[in-house]
Amino acid sequence: MLVRFREDVINLKPAVVVILAGINDIAENNGPSRLEDVFGNIVSMVELARASHIRVVLSSVLPAYDIPWRAGINPVPKVARLNGMIKDYADKNDIVYLDYFTAIADERKGLPANLSKRWGTPYPRRL
Repeated sequence: MLVRFREDVINLKPAVVVILAGINDIAENNGPSRLEDVFGNIVSMVELARASHIRVVLSSVLPAYDIPWRAGINPVPKVARLNGMIKDYADKNDIVYLDYFTAIADERKGLPANLSKRWGTPYPRRL
């Protein structure tokens, strides 16, 4: 996201950007990554946005109990730690923090079944 931030956000000159980032890094979709590096990329996006007079809303990472395509990742503690880092940064820097995690996490600290799709299981149909 950081690499594309100038093209996808700054050059479009929005009034506000909502940054929701981190779960793909926690899932190690592009290889192992440290939470400090993920957080640093989020901070860099905030700094770029603010330097361009774009207001920022920082979002919590969405809940994830497991990563079906990455057995053994155990994302729950990593999501909690990254969310803590993001919230602390938002509080200290007068940035709106959008807490999706608290609003939608189930008892396992994952996405509830009605908001997620398990591999091989279709989404519930709504009429």
